[in-house]
Amino acid sequence: MADASSRTDNSTVVDHDGKNHRLEQGQSGAIMASNSSDRSDRSDKPLDQKALRRLAQNREAARKSRLRKKSYVQQLESSKLKLAQLEQELQKARQQGIFISSSGDQTHAMSGNEVYLNNKLIFAGAMTFDIEYTRWLEDQNKQINELRTAVNAHASDSDLRLIVDGIMAHYDEIFKVKGVAAKADVFHILSGMWKTPAERCFLWLGGFRPSELLKLLANHLEPLTETQLAGLTNLQQSSQQAEDALSQGMEALQQSLADTLAGSLGSSGSSGNVANYMGQMAMAMGKLGTLENFLRQADNLRQQTLHQMQRILTIRQASRALLAIHDYFSRLRALSSLWLARPRE
Repeated sequence: MADASSRTDNSTVVDHDGKNHRLEQGQSGAIMASNSSDRSDRSDKPLDQKALRRLAQNREAARKSRLRKKSYVQQLESSKLKLAQLEQELQKARQQGIFISSSGDQTHAMSGNEVYLNNKLIFAGAMTFDIEYTRWLEDQNKQINELRTAVNAHASDSDLRLIVDGIMAHYDEIFKVKGVAAKADVFHILSGMWKTPAERCFLWLGGFRPSELLKLLANHLEPLTETQLAGLTNLQQSSQQAEDALSQGMEALQQSLADTLAGSLGSSGSSGNVANYMGQMAMAMGKLGTLENFLRQADNLRQQTLHQMQRILTIRQASRALLAIHDYFSRLRALSSLWLARPRE
């Protein structure tokens, strides 16, 4: 009995111990599972936050991209509008004679590379002049073709006079346009960058030499009366004298500028020398301001020579002279095209 009771107690102890062990294992497993679940929850949360941040960043980038595209489109529309307005202003200027400056109340003002007339932009630098000159050439070609057709058809003097007067007025226009352009960029006009390379070889103060042009026309105007011959000879001589005077003036200006700019070469950087340098540069700027005056005088000489030539000649001689002048400059432009297109070794 005692042994049986002992075994029963021992079995009870073993069973109790076994249950306790299993219970501890179950609790431990539950704790481990709970800990694993907690770690999983904690590891999932940062991933969700990263995804949310990336999503927010993508939305912000997309929003900024839309804003940039909208701004770019607005800038394009604004540029197109400004270009259209400028084209309208230029067209009105040609129609109303703004470039001709025929009325006394018209005033010019400058701001950087822009020229304003009555607070309206009418010229915006070298590019605008180049466009205007190209259009001027196109219109001149049409007028010359009309004149050539009339001459070949032996049109009446009155018909020829209408065409010739129109061509002369067209020349007057380009001289006025150049005068306005010089206020924005006198160097561009003087250098002749708006002309072809072959034309620039014969350039004199932003245009042709009147005396040389008269020499070229001599063989195209015969027969001439003695009065006409004397008039053209005097016109050529007076043009040559005026050209020489302007050329000497330009040489004197260049020498004066060189002397002014060379005055402070090699000096140290002290405050006194800096002030001297600034003073010399101010003097040089003032002298450069006279370039526009030289260009204006040269264009006036060209314009007056053309009109005086017309007055000396008959209407048919003037017609032949205008055709010869146009053909000469057309051949220079053609020569430039051929030269630039020549085969190179």
